[in-house]
Amino acid sequence: MNLKNKVAYITGGTKGIGLGVAKTLLEKGMKVAISGRSEKSVANAIEALGKENVIGLVSDVGELKNEEEAINRILEKWGKLDVVLANAGVGHFAPVDELSSDKWNQMINTNLNGVFYTLKASVAALKKSKGYYITLASLAGTNFFATGAGYNATKFGVVGFTQAAMLDLRKYDIKVSTIMPGSVSTHFNDNDPSDKDAWKIQPEDIGKLVLDLLLMHPRTLPSKIEVRPTRPDKK
Repeated sequence: MNLKNKVAYITGGTKGIGLGVAKTLLEKGMKVAISGRSEKSVANAIEALGKENVIGLVSDVGELKNEEEAINRILEKWGKLDVVLANAGVGHFAPVDELSSDKWNQMINTNLNGVFYTLKASVAALKKSKGYYITLASLAGTNFFATGAGYNATKFGVVGFTQAAMLDLRKYDIKVSTIMPGSVSTHFNDNDPSDKDAWKIQPEDIGKLVLDLLLMHPRTLPSKIEVRPTRPDKK
């Protein structure tokens, strides 16, 4: 894929992994739309990225109508859509008997419904461009752990959804992959990125991984990628 002037849409693109990927793609000459749930977060991200070849959208991925409106804005602006990264996600961690139904539903709606709604809204455009749909899952999509029942459920679901969607869509020459990171230095789960996170995967590392996927020969599809820190922190 020649990336110059290709158009990408990144959900949850206002910070962390999404923002890191956006920076990487912009550096390669792509046009990038990012979305977030609040006008303030979107505005802050646009300021960090600069205004050239980037637009910010307010969208809750848990609402299909929001994602349809976001895709329409992108098509009105640039006329096409080549790459989608379904990155938006939330995490709440508690023993299953203590996990509230509200937090369960928020994770299901954002992490799982969101990847479906984003694909549902963008698939017609991706068919036209023979584009790429990438989901951001987690190693929690294959490794379960105590206090992770809700989060595990969504990420196991994202992995299964993405792999099945890959089989459905490759006949249209749409590539579909899921990336499953381990510990990443972001603000996820109220983490405060700092020097203590130097051992973790950095957002720009995921950006490079997305770039590698986009530059892969069309005949080859890495459909599920696990990525983890080389040397985990020893507490």
